[in-house]
Amino acid sequence: MSLKNKVALVLGAVKGIGKGIGLALAGEEVNLALTYWDWEESLPAMKADFLNAGCDPLILRTNLLETRTIPGMIQQVAERFGRIDILINNIERGGWPVVHGPYTEEQWDLEMATTLRAKRWVFEHALPYLIRSENGAVINFSSIAGVVGRSGPASPVFNDGYAAACRGSALLTETWARMAAPTVRVNEIMLGFFETRHGEHTRGWGLLSDPEKEAIISHTLLQRTGRIEDVVKAVLFLLKEAPFMTGSVLRLDGGYVLGGEKIGPMPAGVL
Repeated sequence: MSLKNKVALVLGAVKGIGKGIGLALAGEEVNLALTYWDWEESLPAMKADFLNAGCDPLILRTNLLETRTIPGMIQQVAERFGRIDILINNIERGGWPVVHGPYTEEQWDLEMATTLRAKRWVFEHALPYLIRSENGAVINFSSIAGVVGRSGPASPVFNDGYAAACRGSALLTETWARMAAPTVRVNEIMLGFFETRHGEHTRGWGLLSDPEKEAIISHTLLQRTGRIEDVVKAVLFLLKEAPFMTGSVLRLDGGYVLGGEKIGPMPAGVL
């Protein structure tokens, strides 16, 4: 399915995975609205990269934790492009135990507000436009923290509150798929350890000991962290090649969740 001339709203697009998805969609000739809030120092490079990609996106600095700002943001996108066909719900916040230490109430509330509440309000206000598209698509992002919790090699990385929020995200995906059917598909990509999210290009990774890093990699069947291009390929698959998929959670983790269980040799048997 061609994405040419469709309109996509990509949250958290100033760098990393969100920016990579935005650039990939620009390559598909999608009209783009991109949001950011912090990481202001990355904005010039973001603008230059999209300009080099031949794209003139609408860039919106929006604090999505202030839900009262979300209707106006959606309205700006609709006024600029006349429609919204795709929502990339790339917003979450997960404090690392190795960085933040024990939970405070403020940290807990921030993670819940970002990982769950902001996603929900953006979806709610974008939904009428997505339905009007008659072939809309939503991709939520979450983490395997929602499966493994604060356990094993991931215990210095995933807080239990963040894990609970990520598990809640899967419920939202299923609920929204029912609400938006049949004209809007809603799916989720559950990320493992990626270079710019819980991986080697993050502050927290640098605080892990070498044995802790090695434990994470050895627990991952494919023996590496994920790359931005891995996410981009999954996003394009969901948008272009999966017209019969909705309400699904696509786990993109290199086999981390499976990695703790080893397969032993087949017994000789007695017969």
